[in-house]
Amino acid sequence: MQLNAKIPEGKLQEKWARYKATCKLVNPNNKKKLDIIVVGTGLAGSAAAASFAELGYNVKSFCFQDTPRRAHSVAAQGGVNAAKNYQNDGDSVYRMFYDTLKGGDFRSREGNVYRLAECSLSLIDQAVAQGVPFAREYGGYLSNRSFGGVQVKRTFYARGQTGQQLLLGAYSALSRQVAAGKVKLFTRHEMLDLVMIDGKARGVIVRNLDTGELERHAAHAVVLATGGYGKIYYLSTLAMGCNGSAIWRAHKKGAGLASASWTQIHPTSLPQLGAYQSKLTLMSESLRNDGRIWVPKKENETRRPVDIPEEERDYYLERRYPAFGNLAPRDISSRAAKERIDAGYGVGPQRNAVYLDFSHSIREYGIDIIRERYGNLFSMYQKITGINAYETPMMISPAAHFSMGGLWVDYELMTTIPGLYAIGECNFSDHGANRLGANSLLQACVDGYFILPYTIGNYLADELKTGKISTDRPEFEQAEKQVVEQLTRLTTINGNRTATDYHKELGALLYDKCGLQRTKEGLEEAITRIRALRADFWKNLKVPGGHQNVNSEVEKAGRVADYLELAELMCWDALTRDESCGAHFREEYQTPEGEALRQDDKFQFVSVWEYAGPDQDPILNKEHLEFEEIKPAVRSYK
Repeated sequence: MQLNAKIPEGKLQEKWARYKATCKLVNPNNKKKLDIIVVGTGLAGSAAAASFAELGYNVKSFCFQDTPRRAHSVAAQGGVNAAKNYQNDGDSVYRMFYDTLKGGDFRSREGNVYRLAECSLSLIDQAVAQGVPFAREYGGYLSNRSFGGVQVKRTFYARGQTGQQLLLGAYSALSRQVAAGKVKLFTRHEMLDLVMIDGKARGVIVRNLDTGELERHAAHAVVLATGGYGKIYYLSTLAMGCNGSAIWRAHKKGAGLASASWTQIHPTSLPQLGAYQSKLTLMSESLRNDGRIWVPKKENETRRPVDIPEEERDYYLERRYPAFGNLAPRDISSRAAKERIDAGYGVGPQRNAVYLDFSHSIREYGIDIIRERYGNLFSMYQKITGINAYETPMMISPAAHFSMGGLWVDYELMTTIPGLYAIGECNFSDHGANRLGANSLLQACVDGYFILPYTIGNYLADELKTGKISTDRPEFEQAEKQVVEQLTRLTTINGNRTATDYHKELGALLYDKCGLQRTKEGLEEAITRIRALRADFWKNLKVPGGHQNVNSEVEKAGRVADYLELAELMCWDALTRDESCGAHFREEYQTPEGEALRQDDKFQFVSVWEYAGPDQDPILNKEHLEFEEIKPAVRSYK
């Protein structure tokens, strides 16, 4: 597998401008001759599809939801980062670049990260022009707040609904192009395979979820914007339909998968209350601006939180990380919470939570200000738990949330398969080993609006002579045949266990062995158990009905089949990285204070995995990271 990141030459601050000034262009009239498929209609997918159509390309857009508005971008709450420095508090593009690189524990490319910070400036103007109702100060200026891992206020927000509002803006842009006939929108269609012709991505096989019929679609380039695979843990903050199947099917066709084990455990989720739950609820990180996190100093405390005096409370983040306090990065905050819970200081019915307390902020600012900032989040909390968080501290707990790992892409966001691009959470490019809060919405928007519309032209400029691509070619026939074979296999096993049952077992195993903390022995055990579970899946799976009609159990089964393979790769990725960095915490590699211990001399690279075939060990490739602007240092938030 050849890995060429294609980072432009020159100074860091000039790389993106240099690229835009020298990349190939496609004549406006010629763009009408080129077709692009975009899979996924979240922020990245909708932004890209709308932008392509505005430029003149012919676009097909696919999503498995009944409307693009149900894409999981809608669930992002707290905000989106941009280095506007409206607060005049010392922010800049360079500071944002450094914060992001440091937050990812120096395991991402300088060039990509700087471009992310640079393009953030344009995003806010774009969103405001679309009508996104960002919060404003009394005088009308856009308001900002802080998120974890930074010491400035650079997060723009729309109460606790920022993802929803940004998605509505992207959806309106997409809808305009659909109405203009430049985008053909296929809702309730799920991608089941990638079609390659002469080594290039040329189309997809999709299943109409309302009829069960398979369809072939061809294009000169394929863009995946299908989100992350955090739902592999079963209990996560992601929606039930979120999955990793599109990127996994592409991986099996030759696309490198990078840093598969780098998954983020979010520190502020509602705790699990019982085995009956199928998902967990995110509580925005923005709450940590005004909420203070603590546990009782007494083990197995039974008193109500309001009855525990101040001197008997342990504000452990403020104690351990005084410089950042409750806004320490997510990986650090989640591990700190787990350490307190495991030590016997957890609270709640299951003893699996910590307190998030707003009493101090309410006394300082008044309840009306807190309600104005977080009212919908407090209402959601009370609706779910029955507890009024204005009067009693919230209970929160770590939960699986985001995937820093994903398909390997170069500076142009192209995978190792020519013509196949990955944008947003489904690629690995910007966040390193830990994503900072409010950078997810940023990456999705920037990839879709400002980066890929430039870089895809550099590839398509050489595709004008290709002409229209027929779906009657044998490559499409073969791909569809393979899809039918798998669907038939899934529906004819006729065993006694459901796909959900397997998913639950896999999720619990993976969270225990490849979650917040990992060990060599645990990962080796996990690989053995995952292989056994996968073998049992193909012997005892029960899928009622067939695949030639509406059948949600077929959808689940296919996604779980992919998870059972992806989970093993995650464990391989964690096992072969003998260091701790960001969210990848190997217990054997930690400082005396219990912090992550990197080994830059051995592991300053991105692990890029190559598919070797069914039941074969994956093949490791390495993209070595070069740091010209910043020298990696021990990450400290104390």
